[in-house]
Amino acid sequence: MQELSVRHLLGIKDITPQDIQLIFETADNFKDVLNRPIKKVPSLRDITIANVFFENSTRTRLSFELAEKRLSADVINFSSSSSSVKKGETLLDTVNNILAMKVDMIVMRHSSPGAPHFLSNHINANIVNAGDGTHEHPTQALLDSFSIRERLGEVAGKKVVIVGDILHSRVALSNIFALQKLGAEVMVCGPVTLLPKHIRELGVLVELDVRKALQWCDVANVLRIQLERQQMKYFPSLREYTLYYGIDKKMLDSLDKEIVLMHPGPINRGVELSSDAADSHHSIILNQVENGVAIRMAVLYLLASKQ
Repeated sequence: MQELSVRHLLGIKDITPQDIQLIFETADNFKDVLNRPIKKVPSLRDITIANVFFENSTRTRLSFELAEKRLSADVINFSSSSSSVKKGETLLDTVNNILAMKVDMIVMRHSSPGAPHFLSNHINANIVNAGDGTHEHPTQALLDSFSIRERLGEVAGKKVVIVGDILHSRVALSNIFALQKLGAEVMVCGPVTLLPKHIRELGVLVELDVRKALQWCDVANVLRIQLERQQMKYFPSLREYTLYYGIDKKMLDSLDKEIVLMHPGPINRGVELSSDAADSHHSIILNQVENGVAIRMAVLYLLASKQ
């Protein structure tokens, strides 16, 4: 059996194009499982997985939990808002206490960039990064690329634009790395204030006009404005942002070609996307959600074989 080149999934930056293809092929098999009447396999029935979330999450956490249960793993959930972290316990102490309960894998989300990398140097369990600050969100990028491959046949040679709050987005960074490793061309589009200063050094194109970006691309991945991560005002108002960067169905229909519309969720309807665009035939947003479970099953299964 082919193996991943890594023991942990900390970021797309750390894995090879071959790793990504292996995850996709494994996810194809698990997608078949998810469409059967009995959606469960005993692949990880001897494995205990802890979901350790120091930051709020609904979709990612539910997706991981469902993936774990579909693989028959034992699952424990940890939320920092109701834990001893509130009493001053350190990250390492918290995780070591969880590991003392004989946990094999940790799925972790943390507001500090690099927190999963720090842990991987100190503990033996496999770690999956479910988002670390504004750094990376590898499984989201994998499911996004997987969804493009499913809709368009392959990722190589496709033109993908990421629109919106690039500066505060870990999804954008992971997507850029994944798409480039798979041979796609990547553009970012948003207000100057929401683009990182040295973004061109990552080898991406930069466009400030959303209509030109949509005309250029095959796929538009639209990000929400991350107000919770913004320490200051980056644009006058949400209304003004929508005026210049909001995408609606009329705009999509005015293009002289069909493009695919994506969003990692949650959508702020009426801000970055209108409802008629989000629910249109262009959109593969619900396919992304479905593919998220298959991709996360694949990642957990492949990492468990590195035990």
